[in-house]
Order: sequence, then structure tokens, then C-alpha cells
Amino acid sequence: MDLFSQSIQENHNLLPYDGTVNYFGQVFDLPLADHYYEVLMHSIEWKNDEAFVMGKHIITKRKVAWYGDESYPYTYSNTTKVALPWTTALLELKKVVEEKTDSIYNSCLLNLYNNGSEGMAYHSDDEKTLAKHSPIASLSFGAERRFLFKHKQTKETITTHLSHGSLLLMKDETQVNWLHRLPTTTKILKPRINLTFRQMLV
Repeated sequence: MDLFSQSIQENHNLLPYDGTVNYFGQVFDLPLADHYYEVLMHSIEWKNDEAFVMGKHIITKRKVAWYGDESYPYTYSNTTKVALPWTTALLELKKVVEEKTDSIYNSCLLNLYNNGSEGMAYHSDDEKTLAKHSPIASLSFGAERRFLFKHKQTKETITTHLSHGSLLLMKDETQVNWLHRLPTTTKILKPRINLTFRQMLV
């Protein structure tokens, strides 16, 4: 695979305190990023996400998929998903991410946002089934989107942009002290695929 580097400080921490977020920029050249976008769009078993909020069953337009080394159960928003076996493309991407972040991952949650009207509210990836303080590596393909962090106590907000074929790493105490969000926008008309590689407790 032809990876290319940009003049981005990969070890620079985007957060001012209480956590570590490194943005690697685009880790795939444009043809390869386009290739994986198309493969993921058509080979992943996408399903509309579900949630139970205040007793109401909600089905989102956003679609999700959950893959892993084993059939790990993953519960959030009062619903449980069971991991599917890795696809060839996901294993290829996992290898790249593990080399770039110097970490090992055993699972991946994928999100498909059809356009800018679909996003994610502020939350932390701090489920008890995830290894404590474990890194979460986020790959993005498709439309470039804004991505926000907000400190749970000070409310300070940090904004970055996640581009096509880019990699973001959240680690250390980030999930304990910070929330993150994908805000909606009327300006984005194209889809975005996001992969978050994780370390489930086994």
C-alpha cells in the first residue's frame, strides 16, 4: 500500500489538558482512499442504528456495523450488537491503523452518515466493555466533517476537521474528561464513513 505523509505533527496533542488526541491527517493517497470508500460502502453489512431513549425505540437514518476478532457483544443506548467476522478490507485497514498508532485493536464500530444532516451528539466512548484508557483510532472516508471535543468540567471546546482518508487517535484519559461530537450541517450533501477501532475486554 502506498501511504503518504503530510507536514502534520502526528505527535501534537489537539487537547490542551486531561487527555491526548493526535491527528495524523490523510494516511491514504486519494486513489486508495476512494477505493476503500467504495469497498466499505458496498461490502459492509450496514443497518440503521437503534436506541432506546426515555422508553422510546428510535431508529436512526445513520447506519452502523460492528466487527471483531470474536462475536463480542457491544451495548450502548440500551441496545446490544454482536460483532461480525472481519472482512478482508477491514483487516487491511486495521493493519495500517495498528502500524500508525503502535497499538493493537480487536474490534471496529463503523458509522455511515448519508449527508450532513446526520451527526452524533456529545458523548464519550467509555463503556465498561472497553479496556480502560485504551486508544480508539478513527478512520474517515468520504465527506470532510467538523469534529468537536468539549471538556466535561471546564466546557472548553476544541474543533478539528476530519478529511477523506484521515486518521485520528484518542487515548489516555480522553474519554474520562472529554466529550466528542459530529455536528450536523446543511452544507454537506455527500456520505461519510467512519471506522473506530477499539480494544474490547476479553
